[in-house]
Amino acid sequence: MYTPETTREWQNATSTLLKKTGHPDVADVTLLRDVLRFHEYRYYVLDEPLLADEEYDRLFKSLEAIEKAHPDLIRPDSPTQRVANGLNPSFPTVSHLVPMLSLDNSYNAEDLIDWDRRVREGSGEKEVEYCVEPKFDGASISLIYEDDLLLRGATRGDGVQGDDITTNIRQIRSVPLSARFSDYGVQQIEIRGEVLMTKKNFKAFNAKLAEQNLPPLANPRNAASGSLRIKDPAEVKRRNLEAFLYNVSYHTDNGQPNKALDTHAGTLKMLWDLGFRSPEKEKRLIRGIDGVVAYCAAFEAGRDDLPYEIDGMVIKVNDLEIQDKLGMTTHHPRWAIAFKFKARQATSKLRAVEFQVGRTGAITPVAKIDPVPIGGVTVGSISLFNEDVIREKDLMIGDSVLVERAGDVIPYIVKSLAEARNGQEQPITFPDICPQCSSKLFKEPGEAVWRCINIDCPAQVVERIIHFVSKDAMDIKSFGEANVRKFYELGFLTDVPSIYQLPFDKIRALEGFGQKSITNLEAAIEASKKQPLHRLLFGLGIRFVGETTAKTLAQQVDHLTDLAGYSVEELQQFEDIGIKVATSIYQFFHNADNLELLNRLEAIGLNLRSEKRGQLTDGALSGLTFLFTGTLNRLKRSDAEEMVEAKGGKLLGSVSSKLNYLVVGDDAGSKLEKAKKIPLIHIISEEEFLKLIGNA
Repeated sequence: MYTPETTREWQNATSTLLKKTGHPDVADVTLLRDVLRFHEYRYYVLDEPLLADEEYDRLFKSLEAIEKAHPDLIRPDSPTQRVANGLNPSFPTVSHLVPMLSLDNSYNAEDLIDWDRRVREGSGEKEVEYCVEPKFDGASISLIYEDDLLLRGATRGDGVQGDDITTNIRQIRSVPLSARFSDYGVQQIEIRGEVLMTKKNFKAFNAKLAEQNLPPLANPRNAASGSLRIKDPAEVKRRNLEAFLYNVSYHTDNGQPNKALDTHAGTLKMLWDLGFRSPEKEKRLIRGIDGVVAYCAAFEAGRDDLPYEIDGMVIKVNDLEIQDKLGMTTHHPRWAIAFKFKARQATSKLRAVEFQVGRTGAITPVAKIDPVPIGGVTVGSISLFNEDVIREKDLMIGDSVLVERAGDVIPYIVKSLAEARNGQEQPITFPDICPQCSSKLFKEPGEAVWRCINIDCPAQVVERIIHFVSKDAMDIKSFGEANVRKFYELGFLTDVPSIYQLPFDKIRALEGFGQKSITNLEAAIEASKKQPLHRLLFGLGIRFVGETTAKTLAQQVDHLTDLAGYSVEELQQFEDIGIKVATSIYQFFHNADNLELLNRLEAIGLNLRSEKRGQLTDGALSGLTFLFTGTLNRLKRSDAEEMVEAKGGKLLGSVSSKLNYLVVGDDAGSKLEKAKKIPLIHIISEEEFLKLIGNA
């Protein structure tokens, strides 16, 4: 899984490559592939895009250009050699009757005119009739009807296979459970479409979430896509989704073909007449590309008046016989193209930059702009990520700036409008000392982020305490983030050791703290002193030290402070610990303040000695390695890992040739994709894991 740190690294690489688009360098081919895969993961798996479609397309075309000029560099796993990425293992996987290809994209009239030229040359027609319709901003689906009944509904998946979501599709009232396709001579048919949530329903649903003190959904597209993955059909029904069906990809007839199926517009009319919500009312048949360009421009001007979100228009050759003649590439049909609307943008004034300190000490500059509505959301604060971004964008306090929501989700500053400067603008000075504790900031060679490495920095203390008491660390139940923040504001908490010195006589006087809650909190704090060493190690929040690495370290020492005696080179000899992790561990245990912290915790009564449970060598799983990814349904991740260790198995922190078993839960991501490429790894489900443990 990508961490915030690696995400920023990929974003920096993306920025570098975008500057070179139009002049692709063959030396960038590997980085281009990796960056595109990262953004595919964000878009197709997480539904959290970090890149505007137009920017992704520029990178994709750069890779295409390099591979076209150097065919020997083409790899079978290149993003140009497949349709898409990302399957959700929560549902059975099914194959589409016809692959769901992507569409080629255009962003201006010149692109459309050039595409029209290729269509006319490929078809031999002097002028082509096009069907123009909205490009809905939702989640793609494929429906199969057989003998007039809905047989199956599936997600787009990787374009060849998708997730079977038939039960959820049946909750969408705009999808007929039966339709008289037999009246058109059709026995079996596959239809493509888009599930979406209207702006009205999206607003109402977020209002309900707010009433329950739950975080709102980001946008209607994410709301629709996420809804299709929900296992409870009743919840899907409550979300009031709608579906537009806009393409017949495959059909078989009963020997009596119907002329309604000779044109794309005819299929849309058929779907409308059979009770589907097709774009029959929105479509426009236009002969010649000039009219297409004008219609796209008019539709873009009125997009905000629509009841649903669209991000462009789709232009398709209307005659299906000409479509067949034009054919398709491995990536997209030649007979259709998407005209993408301009990204959601607005201009504002950059009034200030605040420097925020995170749990790991990372200093993040945050731009404060005059609040401005963009795509239905008011934006007033924008992360600038690091000092390099400020320099690259040439930002100054007082600048007019162009602001955009990438993928209509994440706001960012595109650029400063330097030509609008009046001489009153002030440079942004990145601090060299921590804005909270005045400690000198430090930046690792090769990194873009400045950090405060003072563990007692006030800005980091609250986040460190929240992490320390969390369920995967010291698991102090009844504490929680809200109580940590409240106690810190009242002065009851000052650092991690103060958790064990809370003034309960004063807490009893606070509103909302009864005797039972006080007793439970006291008991949980006392119980945490006996937590195994690996939990304390993880709870300390050492940079790059996750749960698995904490267990590895705990098994190597008798006492936690023994780690102060290891060099960076010696630490790298431990399982799955590289130079970056080893350096972080070394720095932590060679900091006098950190060692004093450990001494205080031991004096309070916390366990700093190792049980070395992981050294079991004669268990039934001895010699086997395991890694878990995704969300488990029956077990807590920590419980499953303890079951492995109790039987002599070993846990790894990443996918490699050393891994024997990858246990896959819901919403698995990059680890699963990487494991598929290593034949020796056994990929098993949670149920299969339980059987394996039971038989071991």
